[in-house]
Amino acid sequence: MSKVKKQSLIAQEPLIILLSTPLIAGVLLVSVLPTILGALTSLTDLELSYVIQWNFVGLENFGRALSDSRFLESFRIGAIWALSVTVLAMILGFTLALLIERRKYYSPILKILAVFPWALSPVIIAIIWDMLLNPNSGPITGYLRKYELPGANVSLLYNLNTALPTVIVIGAWLSLPVVTISFLAALKTIPREMIEAALIDGTSASQRMRLLIIPQLRPIITALVALNIIWNFNSFGLIFVLTNGGPGGRTYLPGLFVYEESFRYGNFGYAAALGMIITIVLVIILGIYVATRNRNEVEA
Repeated sequence: MSKVKKQSLIAQEPLIILLSTPLIAGVLLVSVLPTILGALTSLTDLELSYVIQWNFVGLENFGRALSDSRFLESFRIGAIWALSVTVLAMILGFTLALLIERRKYYSPILKILAVFPWALSPVIIAIIWDMLLNPNSGPITGYLRKYELPGANVSLLYNLNTALPTVIVIGAWLSLPVVTISFLAALKTIPREMIEAALIDGTSASQRMRLLIIPQLRPIITALVALNIIWNFNSFGLIFVLTNGGPGGRTYLPGLFVYEESFRYGNFGYAAALGMIITIVLVIILGIYVATRNRNEVEA
């Protein structure tokens, strides 16, 4: 950078700081400050009933959380949910992106289907799916019953064996827009010359996929997997409306557990500790993603 450009940037520094102040203040108020308050609250036994009571208890809440079988079970279910939704969304999104990229007559229809979940909030989507899967009047259940297909006589959202798989499918469908559009954008960055050269060399479709396309998409795959696991693990609205953690706790995610401890039982100190544990786990996942990305950039 030339000396003139450096001097120009230094001269503009006060203006840059002034223009950035609203953004920085917003981040501090919306993200940093609540995190700090949550960390401080997690070190107390703050309870909210008829009166506000609290005492400093140190790490007692964290020890209680790590020995709480209900929280550990919700964590296990949350991990299954997050991984399953992510894998299914990645497979479906990649398949949709490949079909759209072929630019056939059905591509516009697939584009609409891929981004449709973006048009509605997760809560509205949950209400719609609850109506579709209603065991008495839902069209999906009626279709299964009409053709005597598996699940015809089962309430998919309220059966112990089908509740979690059902919400996983719905969650994957909800994740399709981001995954499909990301893969579609990444596919367009692959040079056509490479594809044409592979075709001239007589490679099969599976070889082109394994040796050419997948390696080119590895950075976006890593990013999507990490971010989707984080997003899905934090899911609340969809499951809260669909099953509220039931039946029998089969869909009881960590977010629901934290919600009940705080707003149902008033144990805000304990709930804050639970939230901090979830945050730490998600930060570790994010750190693994960043380390993997940096290593790939160095190797490239």
